[in-house]
Parts: sequence; C-alpha cells; structure tokens
Amino acid sequence: MSLEKDIESFVKSLDLELYEISVAKDGEDSIYRVNVLSTELVDGKKRGVSLDECVHLSRLISPLLDVTPPMSCDYRLEVGTPGIERKVSTLKQFVLSVGERVSITLKSKEKYKGLLLRVEDSSICLEVDGQEICFEFSQISKAKTYFEW
Repeated sequence: MSLEKDIESFVKSLDLELYEISVAKDGEDSIYRVNVLSTELVDGKKRGVSLDECVHLSRLISPLLDVTPPMSCDYRLEVGTPGIERKVSTLKQFVLSVGERVSITLKSKEKYKGLLLRVEDSSICLEVDGQEICFEFSQISKAKTYFEW
C-alpha cells in the first residue's frame, strides 16, 4: 500500500476527506503538508475541521512517517485544512468542493464564477447568474474556491 493510501485511511477513520498532500519549502525547512476537509453538513453547510482533529490526525500519521519517511531530507509535518479559499486542481478536489463558490479560468481564457453544482465523470457544472454551465475538466486552466464577504 502506498504512503498516500495509508494516510488517507487515517483521515477517513476520523470521518474526514484527504484534500491534498504537498511538499513546501519555508526558507531552509521542508514541510510535508497534509490538508483535510470535512464533508459533514451542519445547518446545510460543510462543517470545519477542528484543531483537535488536526492534532489527533498528526499523532496518527507521525509514526507512519517515522517508518516510511516521505522525503529523503529533514522535514516538518503540518496537518491542517486547505482554507476557505483554495486552489482546485483535481477532479477529486472538485467533488469535495461541490456546494461552494468557485472561480474558473478555461484554457480559452474565458472566466466563470459561480456555485459548483456537481461533477459528473469529467464534466464540471456551475450555476452562473441563474444559468447552469457545464464544461469538461480538461478545458480548465485554473480554478479556486472563493468566499463572498
């Protein structure tokens, strides 16, 4: 089993979803970042992930990384959420973002902002100004969620 699959098993054991695993640099430090989301609805909205859940998950993952280091250099483990405004770059991330507002730029340079209604196979459907617009995932140049203040 791969390291990512093992981490995903720990995440799911806490009723959370793995959003992404990434590696970042902070000066000389390397950071192995595990971002998670909750898909549980509270009052019709996705609930957040608590600090206690992140700490618990970090304690579950850390021994695994001691046995199977994810990097050949020294690193710091960070477990958190990707934030309310985050990049969306995979089909899985689109699925996890259904019900949220997204800003999408297509490869043709067209831009759309609206509510992410659903993901069907590789088709992404938004509600933009009261109209449903769908396009293929392969047409997307970049996308991110956004919050209307």
